[in-house]
Amino acid sequence: MNSEDIYYFNLLKKAIVVTFLENNKAPNSIEKWKGEEIIAFQEDLYKNVKTKVSEKWFYTYFKNTPDKLPRIDMLNLLSKYVGLKNWNTFKGSHQEKNLKKTLNKSIYLYFIIGFFVITIAWMFTKTENNFQFCFVHNINNKPITKTSLDIKVLQKNESPIYYKTDSSGCFSFKTKNDYIKFVVQSPYHKTDTITRYISSNTNKTIKLNTDDYALMLHYYSNGNVKDWNKHKQQLNKLISDDAEIYQLFDDNIGIEVFSKKDFIRLITIPTKTLKSIKILYRKVQDDKIVKLKFIME
Repeated sequence: MNSEDIYYFNLLKKAIVVTFLENNKAPNSIEKWKGEEIIAFQEDLYKNVKTKVSEKWFYTYFKNTPDKLPRIDMLNLLSKYVGLKNWNTFKGSHQEKNLKKTLNKSIYLYFIIGFFVITIAWMFTKTENNFQFCFVHNINNKPITKTSLDIKVLQKNESPIYYKTDSSGCFSFKTKNDYIKFVVQSPYHKTDTITRYISSNTNKTIKLNTDDYALMLHYYSNGNVKDWNKHKQQLNKLISDDAEIYQLFDDNIGIEVFSKKDFIRLITIPTKTLKSIKILYRKVQDDKIVKLKFIME
């Protein structure tokens, strides 16, 4: 055993003597215990922590100077016998006592250690900051409730955390950090990255810019027009001739590729299926849609 192990194990033996002598008679040194004292200790140990030690074990670790500490499970039980949770708690309690003795010897050291203790305690007991945000349309300031927004909270040196806005168009997040950084996006709004510090978290309403291209596609794909020829002309202007258009299927069973002509034909036929088209992704370049993904719900 190293010097530290010897020190704390000797303290544990002294604590065992004090505990045992509360209800029994024996010499004040555990090394002097013999037959009847050892048997009484075995019974008292079993009564309190439901474990026993053999006489050979007692002589190996208490009567003599052992080469190594007992197993950690036995150290935990012995610590529990003297009224502490486990071996680490026992050592920790005596480390605190040693700290107090050291502080009494030096006023200067008292302030240095006190500063670090307070700092560490503040770090572990720091209260959580509650951030809450509600999202509205940039045009009419109405809450965005018909579509759930995707929230990706960015954390330093950690993986992002994903949320969705609730039925009122809001989301909240608790953190011990004094700031939050997150990305907000939806099929019909422009993606935005928000950074907000708790000290400036007075305006909890965030305006999102609508994605005009996504809204127009949504409008056309849901059959909200009366003049279908005009409908086709507007879509023709909206979509690039070389656009990559994909239909995705549930359960990842495959992908179907559409040409611009086929896609326009699909969403300009006035059938009930139009109302089940949902745009998942779009990419705009030079004022035209060049890439599009959708599903039929």
